[in-house]
Amino acid sequence: MKKGLVMMFGCWVVLSLILAPVAMAEQRGVTDTEIRIGQYGPQTGPAALWGAVARGSGLLFDMINDEGGIHGRKITYYLRDDGYMPARTKAIVKELVEDKGVFAMASGVGTAPGMAVKKYLDTNKVPWVGPATGSSHWAYPPTKYLFADYPLYIDEASILINYAVKTLGKKRIAIFYQNDDYGKEGVAGAEYALEKLGMKLVASVSVEPLDTDLSSHCMKLKEANPDVVLLWLLPKHGAIILGTAAKMGFSPQWMTTSTLSDTPIMFQITKGLFKGVIFTSFGELPDATTNPLMDKYNAAREKFAPKERWGVFYTAGILFVEPMVEALKRAGRDLTADSFVKAMESIKDFQGIGPKISYGPNQRQGSRASFLGKCGEGGKSEKLSGWMTSDVDLNVVLKKLGR
Repeated sequence: MKKGLVMMFGCWVVLSLILAPVAMAEQRGVTDTEIRIGQYGPQTGPAALWGAVARGSGLLFDMINDEGGIHGRKITYYLRDDGYMPARTKAIVKELVEDKGVFAMASGVGTAPGMAVKKYLDTNKVPWVGPATGSSHWAYPPTKYLFADYPLYIDEASILINYAVKTLGKKRIAIFYQNDDYGKEGVAGAEYALEKLGMKLVASVSVEPLDTDLSSHCMKLKEANPDVVLLWLLPKHGAIILGTAAKMGFSPQWMTTSTLSDTPIMFQITKGLFKGVIFTSFGELPDATTNPLMDKYNAAREKFAPKERWGVFYTAGILFVEPMVEALKRAGRDLTADSFVKAMESIKDFQGIGPKISYGPNQRQGSRASFLGKCGEGGKSEKLSGWMTSDVDLNVVLKKLGR
């Protein structure tokens, strides 16, 4: 009998030792007092204007911490400059996950940089919310830990095309785009919308990220004689093409994705040539005074980051991670990657300073809505429409993209 009890006790001890590491296992990036969150973003290089996104996210986290944190935990935020270089993005994300031990990734600018780390983050079960890019790769097909809320470039292009043709009466549409997934999805959306209208692009001209002389590109566009040109570019290329076109006496109606929607900056760097450009927007315009939430965020900026400019990409950094903060609250004190995912999936018609956002077990694109604006004198934005939801059949477009 004693021998049996000893054997049973011994088995219990061994089993306890085996199971102990599982029971004691901690969630990476979560302690009793903190939640570690990382983000990459171009603080230098050709896309530095977009780097304000990451700093805007930091402002939201500062505000949350100042209010007492989330369920007794403060957010420790790590921001790294990747210069819009995918190879650097990979090294940064690996450092954030393996050395800093972040729980989640917030936003992050650029399709190519994001694609460089997408598989790594998923494999390592790192929740990722709000990539600052409208690529369809984030949500189609859906993956467990990744949640997108930037409107799709495909949808933005369709909305612009329909406005150009149906409202402005334009008949000849061209596109000037960056030669990567970012630009190609803009082309795909434009082609889809035009096909539904019985039309085709009169020109489709691409540019490489490091190109600086756009004379030949502009000539190709001009020769096609478009009355509208869509722009899917870096800010620097947007400025260069408008300047080059002005010298050539080429003046179509310019229309652009939200990536060039910081109208005061674009007006400044184009020396006023951005006036009249029509753009899509993913969130409230920074000078909106009727939204109390924008006023609250601006007050936080004045308190924590008074030297930061209150611009569209800075506020975008807040917008893209608002659902993350909401999910951290909903997940409760028992915060794990899986409980966070369930909390994100519970979000329905949540609205911060962007469109209404909803997720679900098989839904990872939070919204497909944008509104239209126009650059006025001095770079001041004028709102042209309310929120518009795209009617693009993504199955058709993604198939054409080989997905």
